[in-house]
Amino acid sequence: MPPTTPFSAPGEETVPRRFASGRQFEIRRGDALAVVTELAAGLRLFSRGGVQLTESYGDGQLPPGATGITLAPWANRIEDGIWYLDGKKQQLDITEVSRNNASHGLLRNSSYAFAAEDQFSVTLEAVIFPQHGYPFLARHQVRYEIDEALALRVSQSFINDSAAPAPFVLGAHPYLRVGDVPPEEMALTVHAGTRLVADERLIPRGSVPVDGDFDLGGGRSVGGLDIDVAFTDLEFDGGIARQTLSAPDGRSVSLEQDENCAYVHVFVTDTFPGRSKAVAIEPMTGPANAFNSREGLRWLEPGETFTMRWGIVGAL
Repeated sequence: MPPTTPFSAPGEETVPRRFASGRQFEIRRGDALAVVTELAAGLRLFSRGGVQLTESYGDGQLPPGATGITLAPWANRIEDGIWYLDGKKQQLDITEVSRNNASHGLLRNSSYAFAAEDQFSVTLEAVIFPQHGYPFLARHQVRYEIDEALALRVSQSFINDSAAPAPFVLGAHPYLRVGDVPPEEMALTVHAGTRLVADERLIPRGSVPVDGDFDLGGGRSVGGLDIDVAFTDLEFDGGIARQTLSAPDGRSVSLEQDENCAYVHVFVTDTFPGRSKAVAIEPMTGPANAFNSREGLRWLEPGETFTMRWGIVGAL
């Protein structure tokens, strides 16, 4: 599966297309199309029959609001970029300066190498080298596939190539939509029993049962939402949790995640370029600041592999 290639009209000189997010890998099956980027093994687009099911961005843009990127070896944030390994302080680079946090892992601005392909899938991989704040050698491998039902299926694997157990949290940052339906007309449904209560720096300080404005189990209008919150105690059916964005005409798109992803972060914002509202539904194996709280934090033994799975399913 080669990356997308330059194109031109007949008789015109071919002008190379340049992408700020690196090479673009296209997967097509039936009327489904996924575009995956070299940068951060990100999902730039998923559509069905020309109906856009994720937010996207231009050739010359970096992913706005972390659109579609994958996250390793942690998702979300680490407070002050500090955590402790065997009692020794570890200091990560501060990448969210406004809140003094280390944000979205170590591969957000990294190139992923092409690793494998078949007719309906592509796999990319990046190496995490030992560095200050994270003294481990590991790999993050991301496989995108369009299945027979024309759903997008994503597997993210963390592989520990170190000689010692390595801590990690995996996540992804897709924004969902249903074609050109105005965001304010959409309804968001999240089936969860608990929400994490965060401070002004978006660091969780506790948890409470979902209630009031945070109870999205019955569906809530996106127009009235402005939230940036993690949920857990998700409702799993057959090992899958589903959170759904629905249009008034009955069409919908769902984010599905397996039981290795016990958390989902929901971010509804009015700052996404060109959109009055945008809805990120982010599958995660652990919440923000897991390296300190230890909530959802996993340790992988040398030579072992851990995989989380999630997907995007359109009902059109």
